[in-house]
Amino acid sequence: MSYKKENITSRERRQKRVRRKVRGSAERPRLCVYRSLSHIYVQAIDDTAGVVLASASSLEPSFEKPQIPEAKPEVSAEEKPKSKKAGGKKKAKPVVVKGFKVMCSELVGKKIAERVKEKGINQVVFDRNGFLYHGRVKAVAEAARKAGLQF
Repeated sequence: MSYKKENITSRERRQKRVRRKVRGSAERPRLCVYRSLSHIYVQAIDDTAGVVLASASSLEPSFEKPQIPEAKPEVSAEEKPKSKKAGGKKKAKPVVVKGFKVMCSELVGKKIAERVKEKGINQVVFDRNGFLYHGRVKAVAEAARKAGLQF
């Protein structure tokens, strides 16, 4: 079995184990989190009716991403290493900000809490969907709690 297939099946096993215990209702929906490599998606689901009550993601057009701090200043010409190719230009590296996806996850957690509270719901059941309660999943949960959801 390949490494990737083992990871997928272990997450699915954790997901099924959690789903046996966690059920959402109209009064207390299930707050389900999905974490991809680039984005995070959250849904409030009523399992008795099979309806999604509210959703939020970092992929929405209305989503405002956190501001990236400015890049480091350019290095002077004396300090730059000379390239082996004559006239060759180096590609600009993208600015990598540590914790950027966690910041986005916090904003998604606040947004889902606002949307669920608009429906008049204050309590939810948190479903981590087989992902470990760490990093971005934890950031969504804590931001939703700060915004007023109870779970």
